[in-house]
Amino acid sequence: MGFFSRFRELVSAYLKYDPATKSRIEIILLYPGIKAWLLHEVAHWAYGRGCPFFPRALSEVARFLTGIEIHPGAKIGRRVVMDHGMGIVIGETAIVGDDVLLYQGVTLGGTSLLRVKRHPTIGSCCVIGAGAKILGNITLGDGARVGANSVVLHDVAAGATVVGVH
Repeated sequence: MGFFSRFRELVSAYLKYDPATKSRIEIILLYPGIKAWLLHEVAHWAYGRGCPFFPRALSEVARFLTGIEIHPGAKIGRRVVMDHGMGIVIGETAIVGDDVLLYQGVTLGGTSLLRVKRHPTIGSCCVIGAGAKILGNITLGDGARVGANSVVLHDVAAGATVVGVH
């Protein structure tokens, strides 16, 4: 699927999941998650081709403009909605599936200093509440839900809901 098709899908996902949205043009021009996604697409493309500096510099620009920090190495699926994105952090080896909702302050962080897969894998159709921290090389199964301000340190089964420290 091409870039513009994925972009149209993402805008439609914002229309579907954000009841405050008034129009497509509002989403495109004013929503930080869209800007972060656009800049990440370019940075991820360059990162995948071994470019050493530009992708990281572009991710810093994206963080400055949007408050959303996505490492260029992170793999982001289709229709990932970053609602009120301020403070979202997605680490280098994180993988985010399709149709995921991330609310403000979510961290997909690492717990290891080794150069291995050290960030979480988020399945498709997951919802991660505001301020939640998903840490380490763990997996959230498809359809999992994480409550606001939860800290997740272990795998979560598909369809499960977790709150608090798990």
